[in-house]
Amino acid sequence: MKTLVIVTHPDIEKSVINKKWIDELKKYPEKYTVHQLYEAYPDGKINVAEEQKLMESYNKIVFQFPFYWFSSPPLLKQWLDEVVLYGWAYGSNSGFKLAGKKMTLAVTAGIDEDGYSETGEYKYTMNELFRPYELTFDYIKANYKEPFVYYGIERDSSDEWINRSVPMYLDFLDNL
Repeated sequence: MKTLVIVTHPDIEKSVINKKWIDELKKYPEKYTVHQLYEAYPDGKINVAEEQKLMESYNKIVFQFPFYWFSSPPLLKQWLDEVVLYGWAYGSNSGFKLAGKKMTLAVTAGIDEDGYSETGEYKYTMNELFRPYELTFDYIKANYKEPFVYYGIERDSSDEWINRSVPMYLDFLDNL
């Protein structure tokens, strides 16, 4: 079954790595559906019913975004608030529409991995910083999987560094 990749990047045309990942995913339409939130909702007005219908039709869902102020870009938070609703995704009468679906994150981070450690620049690991997503997915009874994080884009934005990430990302998605 295909994987839904929900991309949230506020300026995809200036992206170096998320844009590359999208281009690569689009080469395999039989395996991946790419849904770009900023492209779909430039005015920020989310079609909740359409988004819920889309989510219901996939068993593997990946949220792809650049790490942005130690979280996601703002449209993803808005999307989660408006789409993952009581009575649909959780609550005693909801039917837990996302239960059992594999959900994870695919994130690009500017600094190297050692910067995200107890002794690093930001004091916390990425898994610690991703806890709100893990708890959200657990709360709606989805099957949270370890995220894919590609580090170091601020240090090295060369084509070689970017291209190195592609097979790693595709392998991650295929083994989800």
